[in-house]
Amino acid sequence: MAVLKRLSTVLMLLLAVVSCTTTKYVPEGMFLLDKVDVVVDDSAGLADKAGIRPSAMKNYVRQRPNARWFASIKVPLIIYSASGRDSSKWLNRAMRSMGERPVIYDSTMASTSCRDLLAEVQNRGFLDAHVSVGTAVKGKKLRAVYLVRPGSPYYIRKVEREIGDSTIARLLSYDRGSLLHDGMQFNVNTLDQERKRITSLLLDQGYYRFHKEFIGYTADSVANSRDVDIRLQLMPFRSVADTTPRLHPVYRLRDVTFEQNADGNNRLRTQVMQDNCLLQPGQLYRQSDLQTTYNRFARLPAVRYTNIRFNEVPDSGLLDCRLQLSTNKRRTISFQPEGTNTAGNWGAAATLAYQNRNLFRGSELLSIQFRGAYEAITGLEGYANQDYQEFGLETKLTFPRFLLPFIKQGMRRRLNAATEFSLLYNTQNRPEFHRRALTGSWRYRWGFQGHRPQFTFDLIDLTYISMPWISDTFRKLYLDNVSTRNAILKYNYQDIFIAQSAFGYNYAVDNYAIRLQLATAGNLLQLFSKTIRADRNDDGQYKLFNVAFAQYVRFYFDFVKNVTIAEGHQLALHADFGLAAPYGNSNMLPFDKRFFSGGANSVRGWNVRGLGPGAYRRQNGAIDIINQTGDVKLDLNVEYRAKLFWKFSSALFIDAGNIWTLRAYDDQPGGQFRFNSFLQQLAASYGAGLRLNFGYFILRFDAAMKAVNPVYDNSREHFPIIHPRLSRDFTFHFAVGLPF
Repeated sequence: MAVLKRLSTVLMLLLAVVSCTTTKYVPEGMFLLDKVDVVVDDSAGLADKAGIRPSAMKNYVRQRPNARWFASIKVPLIIYSASGRDSSKWLNRAMRSMGERPVIYDSTMASTSCRDLLAEVQNRGFLDAHVSVGTAVKGKKLRAVYLVRPGSPYYIRKVEREIGDSTIARLLSYDRGSLLHDGMQFNVNTLDQERKRITSLLLDQGYYRFHKEFIGYTADSVANSRDVDIRLQLMPFRSVADTTPRLHPVYRLRDVTFEQNADGNNRLRTQVMQDNCLLQPGQLYRQSDLQTTYNRFARLPAVRYTNIRFNEVPDSGLLDCRLQLSTNKRRTISFQPEGTNTAGNWGAAATLAYQNRNLFRGSELLSIQFRGAYEAITGLEGYANQDYQEFGLETKLTFPRFLLPFIKQGMRRRLNAATEFSLLYNTQNRPEFHRRALTGSWRYRWGFQGHRPQFTFDLIDLTYISMPWISDTFRKLYLDNVSTRNAILKYNYQDIFIAQSAFGYNYAVDNYAIRLQLATAGNLLQLFSKTIRADRNDDGQYKLFNVAFAQYVRFYFDFVKNVTIAEGHQLALHADFGLAAPYGNSNMLPFDKRFFSGGANSVRGWNVRGLGPGAYRRQNGAIDIINQTGDVKLDLNVEYRAKLFWKFSSALFIDAGNIWTLRAYDDQPGGQFRFNSFLQQLAASYGAGLRLNFGYFILRFDAAMKAVNPVYDNSREHFPIIHPRLSRDFTFHFAVGLPF
């Protein structure tokens, strides 16, 4: 009891010191804005249905208190307040720069906030609303409470349209997308959205000079009720030169010309510009075509910016269009060094890249990358004294259009499409083996104008993997020795040929994203081999050019959703699922196509490729990287993200997941997926992270602890969250970018 009493006394003293510190720079007679609350008096629940909630209404409060870490401690304010008063000292200036000055309560801003809140509530149909602010003072701290009393909403009894322009009246008579209807709740925001919708509709029908100010409303309240009659009115057209009202003019395009600000070697071909321009002579002016044209030119690698101008032909209803382009620098060279540390072995790598953004004067992007890596390898007994060396050369050529016959010109113009050819050669030399890989692919990417989904189709993706040399020690220990022979290792250290085709789907909006991919390999080769009765190897596999080929189907699903809790606070939810099955000419997946778990973007309590499959326990150190792969993957992640100060943000996270194999392999005991046991084999971890956001990239530091470890059966080690051990359960990750 004495210890608890002393501890509570110390805590009270610390709180008192912090409280005094945070008001250090609050002038006499003024107050630190300690907390702001918005209370909505909505016993009937009608305001909540209209979106009048405390969380939403806080956005209209002009003055907010100082930022809090994890919604409790005002660390930035504490840092600022801990600085000395002598601003000539660099330490004081640095602390103030990193911290946040105290927010002093301003009654004028509070009054403005009340007016903004009242206007927004009235705009949502609660015309008799009332808003007030109350304050509570304790010492030099002040709490502000905004009380919103919405009252009862008003409703639209009848909606009428008064359209004096017969042509526009006829167009709108076919319009079935109106946002206004009889009986709906009165809402000024909805009325304005209807103006914008009609304006957008008319701008796509040739009304180049139309804007939403030509649309107005009159509202008549019905006596002794909360009903309102609404009349939408279309104003006649008036030009600056002629104030006489007249019908709104319709415009067509007469001439469309192109102008390039570029030298002769970097100019786009005229045909390329015409293919990407939806503004065509003789057509009605359409704002959607204008925006699509901007978007299409913006995605061309050769184009830096685009400017489109229209000139009216006097007294004709015609427009001349002039499209001006400025191009990027045609060729660039970049160099990127990096350091590596794998299991204590230090190394270095570097990438030299060349880009040509306008190879054939059609904004074709040619990229050539050369990568070299070196790593000092120590502690491998029985192997030659040889360090790790890697060299890779990748060439990629991207055309910003479909290279396919039989696609009509109109369809080409309405697709954001690209065709990509790539060729990659990679060589790796290790003390245990030498590995060579040659990959060539032909891919299409496309999306429809104005639609979110994006699609990819790998028409063909060919990979040839060769193992020209394997050390005698490695072969004797893992491949040929009867007592220690590993079937998975043996399969993945043989020459193999992979011919894959894949289809991908991506859908992303502001707060969530979905990604799907379905891939298959070896089916046509299997059919062809059976037809010609091709030779088989000792394992019964058909061979192509004396090399066995892989056959499998692979599915992957990824989902991310971000939920904003409050300003600067976000909850990120993530799930991914993968399933791959070898069949026909293969009894297991190639190593590069298998799933793995653990690492900075998976279950962070484990190192990369350090988890699973199932309850499998690592046995052979670094060589076990092959065994810790699977055919099934499941990841579930929850991450709470909070803005701290300056460029720093924090995160708290919980991860769960694992991988499994579809078949039972002797070399992966406990790794097979079974419906009656996979839930018990889900690994889990928890941790905290720090992010440094520089805008163009994010540095991420995550520290995680194992919570549930499926490797162990006994409860003490199976649930390390109850019995944690730092040396066994702690993992640290450094990465660039968010985990999902």
